[in-house]
Amino acid sequence: MKKWQPALSLIGLLCLFNLTAHARQTWDSENTYLAAEQGNIVRTSLPGLTKETLVSSAQLTPPQGGGPLRFSQFVLSADKKKLLLFTDSRREYHNTFSSCWVYDIPAAKLCRIGARHQPGQLLNATLSPNGQYVAYVYDNNIYVENAASQEVRQLTTDGNDKLLNGWFDYVYSEELFLTNGIRWSPDSRKIAYWQMDLSKVGTFHMINNTDSIYPKLVPFAFSKPGEPNAEAKIGIVAVEGGKTQWIQRPENPQDLYLTQMDWTPDGSRLLLQQMNRKQNESKLFLCHPATGDKQLIYTDRDEAWIDVKSFWMRGGGNYDWVNNGKAFLWASEKSGWRKLYLVDLTGKELLITKGDYDVTAISAIDEKNGFVYFMASPANATQLYLYRASLKGTGTPVRISPAALEGTHRYSFSPEGKWARHSFSSHKYQPASEWLLMPAHKATDTATAIEQHLKENPAYKNISFFKVTTDEGVEMDGFMVKPANFDATKKYPVVFYVYSEPAGASVNDGAGIGGRGGFFNTDSGYIAIAVEGRGAPAPKGRAWRKAIYGNLGWINVNDQAAAARKIIEWPFIDRNRVAVYGSSGGGSTTLHLLFRYPEIYKVGLASAGVPSHFVYNSIYQERYLGVLPESRANYIKGSAITYAKGLTGHLLIMHGTGDHNVHYQGEEMLLNELMKHNRQFQFMPYPNRTHGISEGEGTGLHRRTMMADFLRQYCPPGGI
Repeated sequence: MKKWQPALSLIGLLCLFNLTAHARQTWDSENTYLAAEQGNIVRTSLPGLTKETLVSSAQLTPPQGGGPLRFSQFVLSADKKKLLLFTDSRREYHNTFSSCWVYDIPAAKLCRIGARHQPGQLLNATLSPNGQYVAYVYDNNIYVENAASQEVRQLTTDGNDKLLNGWFDYVYSEELFLTNGIRWSPDSRKIAYWQMDLSKVGTFHMINNTDSIYPKLVPFAFSKPGEPNAEAKIGIVAVEGGKTQWIQRPENPQDLYLTQMDWTPDGSRLLLQQMNRKQNESKLFLCHPATGDKQLIYTDRDEAWIDVKSFWMRGGGNYDWVNNGKAFLWASEKSGWRKLYLVDLTGKELLITKGDYDVTAISAIDEKNGFVYFMASPANATQLYLYRASLKGTGTPVRISPAALEGTHRYSFSPEGKWARHSFSSHKYQPASEWLLMPAHKATDTATAIEQHLKENPAYKNISFFKVTTDEGVEMDGFMVKPANFDATKKYPVVFYVYSEPAGASVNDGAGIGGRGGFFNTDSGYIAIAVEGRGAPAPKGRAWRKAIYGNLGWINVNDQAAAARKIIEWPFIDRNRVAVYGSSGGGSTTLHLLFRYPEIYKVGLASAGVPSHFVYNSIYQERYLGVLPESRANYIKGSAITYAKGLTGHLLIMHGTGDHNVHYQGEEMLLNELMKHNRQFQFMPYPNRTHGISEGEGTGLHRRTMMADFLRQYCPPGGI
């Protein structure tokens, strides 16, 4: 459940700045980067930010006419001579199908890739390192095309709806963040790729009732807990074609995940991460592309689960190579904190980040000066700062972000770490950005230097961060937004925003905390509060994050209620007007709180939740609850539907019938359970809307209006 893809929420964008990665530039040298501007490809030079048009929109006009390309994205080849452009892009679940074009910069020539195929149907188009070829998926098979001659070779022929070459099934994409299953060898002579066998995976059907007079079934493969997963294997095929060489597989491929794979920089081998179905054992193998043999070099285990890099990094699942490809950086929580280690190709490791704190992201590697830059926040889990450590493992990591700027920092570095785009945000100040010369952290232009040009957030005086300690002794971070005309002698209704699951944090010190967007406004007389309990991916150590193992839907919900129990004792909180709202995992939490803690929560607005753990996907549920059937009791205890009989308050349930992530199926199961016990509620199904309930004319306004009316009716605003 992708928390960092927020829908309309209690407090508008709710720290969107903190939940998304800093936008990255397309660098064509250490001092210049490319960007699209009004249909042109423009080169910007640092430090002066001078611009020149590298490729004009006129040059991106196909010979057959029709006007300049309206491209949605472009990629620069490793040799900096070719641009791959994507047009006619169409999103389907996690995959983007497009038409593709290659522009040869020195030759000033534009050609279409895949012209023999149906327009807008190419998937995972990927330039070879030498810029001569484009590999792509069409109709479940991998093709390679010479960008100059447009000669096409079909490299696989066995693809079909149950056998995917070069791409992934829904659950792999959703939970392991894998979409492009093609990896070019450094010499551009071979392609390594994932093949996914879905023949044993169950088919889920959604129903489209609105696009024709007869309902249509929308089928897709979807692995539920305890059911067969897609079986993955890795193959290597030459660009000239021929037989695929498969990497050796164990006897139980259906109970393993192949979560990360790429070539070593010298192209001699593949480095493959394999995880067991419980996701508590990670193994790294060096694989030989000529024979398919593999050699185990590194193993990591955890009593709970192990996060893949693309999860804890929020993207960026590639290996971080150093020492001319003889070693790489790898993260482990085996010490109790997420630390970085330098691991060589024999599996020998060296600790790089010393100290009791979590690394939250690898920002850049500056091998010339011998440093790795990373994000961390040892003292305040609601903030983020840039640190630097020696690649030799010597000394103590040093904070680079200025001490005067307390809040959340983001950095996007040039390829060798000379320049960085720096963004800063906090609840006190408006977002700001600047270009920096590194490692001095010096602004390239004093006119845009953040420290000299901070602008106060007009609403920040109504926002406060706090800590609350529950009766169990659990200290939780929280934030509170009060009305502008707050009167401490009065009592106000409170609306809690909840998520509380491992897929995302809610309490972040950044822009967006304001309580003046979405379906209600704090200034009309509400107090908005969020608290962060155990299980959330906050940088507070392994024990904090993994306390939720086997207890998803239990310990995280209990922490929310325990904090709320303390908060409603505050003199300005009206304990008879307590509402809670959440979406996705937050929708599940909202249901739990209404069912299990009616003495605290009087009103709930639950959007796109998971009432039963048995009906969500296998990878997410088994990661946090254990595998079935041995962990069945965890699933029952942690499912909101188990406690539906306890509803006494006012509950609004919302769900899109076309939600391919959290299926509408679960809500119908919940409705039956509520009806069985004569529990009254309000329910709004949104026809064919997906997880964010945003598609369709008028949907957003309708949803906000309905939620606002429901809140005002059962939890009236205003201090009394």
